[in-house]
Amino acid sequence: MNRKQKQLSMFFAAFILTITTMFSGFSMEAEAAEGQLGIDAEAAMLIDADTGRVLYEKNSDVVLGVASMAKMMTEYMVLEAVKEGKLKWDQKVKINEYVHKLSAAPGLSNVGLTQGEDYTVKELYEAMAIHSGNAATVALAEVLSGTEKNHVEKMNKKAAELGLQDYKFVNSSGLNNSDLLGNHPAGNPDEENVMSARSLAKLAYRLLNDYPEVLDTAKMPSLKFRDGREYKNFNWMLHGLIYEYDGIDGLKTGSTDFAGYGFTATAMRNDQRFISVIMKADSKDSRFSETRKILDFAFSNFTEEELVKENHQIKGKKNLPVTKGKEDSVKIQSKDAITMTIRNGEKDEYEPVLVLDKKKLNENGELTAPIKKGEQVGYMTVKSKKDENISFLTEDGLKQIQIPVVAAESVEKANWFVLMMRGIGGFFGDLFGGVADTVKGWF
Repeated sequence: MNRKQKQLSMFFAAFILTITTMFSGFSMEAEAAEGQLGIDAEAAMLIDADTGRVLYEKNSDVVLGVASMAKMMTEYMVLEAVKEGKLKWDQKVKINEYVHKLSAAPGLSNVGLTQGEDYTVKELYEAMAIHSGNAATVALAEVLSGTEKNHVEKMNKKAAELGLQDYKFVNSSGLNNSDLLGNHPAGNPDEENVMSARSLAKLAYRLLNDYPEVLDTAKMPSLKFRDGREYKNFNWMLHGLIYEYDGIDGLKTGSTDFAGYGFTATAMRNDQRFISVIMKADSKDSRFSETRKILDFAFSNFTEEELVKENHQIKGKKNLPVTKGKEDSVKIQSKDAITMTIRNGEKDEYEPVLVLDKKKLNENGELTAPIKKGEQVGYMTVKSKKDENISFLTEDGLKQIQIPVVAAESVEKANWFVLMMRGIGGFFGDLFGGVADTVKGWF
């Protein structure tokens, strides 16, 4: 091979290396974006608990087993029934043979329930929420709905009402149906409850926002039951337990062979609360280590900031034209402020956006007098200057960053004489304009 051929060969080798490196770099960047936290679980999600803004997600719409995290739905339904007066905390529940036998089944999470004995709704709820008692959950399902089968139907119906999309409940407890002593209420004999991380996050979000008292029980590290025993909470990140994490006060763990190990957690520091979801982690320990990782990310990187001040006016859009008014324009401004949880240091990466109510405007884009001070003419929201998607779990969350835009002053309707003179002036103005154009056409 001569010198020229060697140079050409080296050039092509360098070219191929550059192209390969460039594309492998793209791949590495994509992988880094996909799993920037390196969460070691099948699916994960992080949201702001106040607004439901999505801050991180991994495989969030993949449907997976949820195990005992499904108990959050029964918790919601119990709290709802108590609030509506359909259930009382001191209401007595007599334990039947099936619930008694299930409470004694080996290998399942339970507190012992004696057949024929009365337990209060509160006792059963605490057993479910703190120690993930499966038999206690079935007993609550029966008192709520008559039978567990009826309760499962109501669970699925309630999920639809709450806006969940990816879910299927086949029992109240989250166990595999094969563990229910032959009494599986719905689905196949070996089926389990399934949900996506997004649906779990939305359920936890609604549970916390609709019934914040859920944390009064969820934060208890142990349960002292009437049998004299002390039962530990399976949320080992609570205060005093082995993976204690500052601020954690809920919410629900779950594990089966099918679901793996999961944890829907919530924590608050300095008046800022987050909800995280970990699904199908490898072990009891890893579901907590991955939760720590995602919550550390949340508290270290996100802050609630005021992005738009009250009475804000957008530059170049401070006024709207007005027809039939004493004035020909009106000042407009935001009625409230817009606050949102964002990454630290990125406040300047958002800008306000004005959305006018088209029903308020005529075909020329004008408001028609009279206009009252404070009258809404549209709304203001924010967008990312980088065109990054601002995602929320619910429409209500999205509406929290859509604030009314109102008239900053009143504009009275002009009287008939003024309107008439304007009309005459407009007529002659158009007439003279037409004549002038005609004359110009002669030359």
